[in-house]
Amino acid sequence: MKSRDCLESDPAPSSPGYSLEDYDYPLPESLIAQKPCSRRESSRLLVLDRAGKRVQHRRFDDLARFLDPRDVLVVNDTRVVPARLHGTKETGGHVEMLVLEPFKKPESEARDGYRCLIKSSKHPKEGSVILLGNGARLTVLSPVRDGMARIAFPDTVPLSDLLEEVGEVPLPPYIRRDRPGDFPEDVADYQTVYAQRPGAVAAPTAGLHFSLPLLGELDRLGVTRVPVTLHVGYGTFSPIRVEDIRLHRMHAEFAEIPPGSAEIIERARREGRRIVGVGTTVVRILEWVCHRFGAVLPFSGYCDHYIIPGYRFHVIDAMVTNFHLPKSTLLLLVSAFAGRDRILEAYREAVRASYRFFSYGDAMLIL
Repeated sequence: MKSRDCLESDPAPSSPGYSLEDYDYPLPESLIAQKPCSRRESSRLLVLDRAGKRVQHRRFDDLARFLDPRDVLVVNDTRVVPARLHGTKETGGHVEMLVLEPFKKPESEARDGYRCLIKSSKHPKEGSVILLGNGARLTVLSPVRDGMARIAFPDTVPLSDLLEEVGEVPLPPYIRRDRPGDFPEDVADYQTVYAQRPGAVAAPTAGLHFSLPLLGELDRLGVTRVPVTLHVGYGTFSPIRVEDIRLHRMHAEFAEIPPGSAEIIERARREGRRIVGVGTTVVRILEWVCHRFGAVLPFSGYCDHYIIPGYRFHVIDAMVTNFHLPKSTLLLLVSAFAGRDRILEAYREAVRASYRFFSYGDAMLIL
């Protein structure tokens, strides 16, 4: 059994590579999934056994065969918000905006506004007005710097209602849509079936493979399922811009672990039961809290935990995850969990077997 002391800091016995180039791999563009499977649980599942170093090719609805009634399955119940907006400057130019933290509620929207990514041929000026299709008037509160500005929204309607009326699902850039609304099914497809708490601008994509029938099967098996929340931010798509991966700084995202979930996870951890994290977001928040406090405790705040090879895991015993972009923080995390060489070989095998990659793609189970 692995050590359960969260405060240990010695690195795992491995020979990690710290050059960003060590985490690259060739991927044919044709393997980047543009749509999900017609049935969530019918996606393919590559099972990687860290102990046996072997790979199995299964389907996601085989997941129950690899879980045990003593296992605790931890899911991220964040809900993707339709946070992408299209507007028009008073001068007539088009503006695309992405509300970066739609879950926040400033005390005064007129004073604080919301941080937004801005995309336009010519950036709107501070103090200018942007008009939405429903007639709402937005005010630019700050100059656009690094593609971002603070935007004040009308105080006559909650931001969540406004986004639901005129916003779009903020799909990642590698999922291409010629025109907004081309695939209205994205609204449901890019959302987990257990999503509860609005606030994410990107989906916790490992959870997209779960269907209600599959969750019911796991319930009947006796697997304990508990939620945590991490509102996935746009930074999840931000590239690493330094060659030495140790110099990268992780973006912070808002996260919460409710008391009931913390109690179940910590008890299981102390009892040596297996904790299975669904997605890298679950892994980061649980490891972050345990690293800070020495145990999995209730938490509400920002998480910027950066996990790279050499990190010693203290909570997670197994992981459900998707296939991640080359040179990404997500690929570094799974490499830390299973070993860089083992992960890259599994990815090469997935390419040879024509698995589908990234958000709408197939899944891995790392045991």
